[in-house]
Amino acid sequence: CHDSNGELHKFDSHWKNPECYDCSCSRSGIQCCSSFATPVDYDKEKCISIFDKETCTYKVVEKDNHSKECPVHGWVG
Repeated sequence: CHDSNGELHKFDSHWKNPECYDCSCSRSGIQCCSSFATPVDYDKEKCISIFDKETCTYKVVEKDNHSKECPVHGWVG
């Protein structure tokens, strides 16, 4: 299988792509799915969500002070 970056993967192999999706290669092709939860229920007026590609996680922080985390009441995965 060739992924979207042109990299070749063996059949029955598994990897995490640069966008943090878990991918696998089979004879029917490549399948990728999200390996992280996305915050959906938080104060969007006061806070923003920031995705960390190194840890493949979101952090929700105050817009004016990124050192202060905001409560999240709902996630979608």
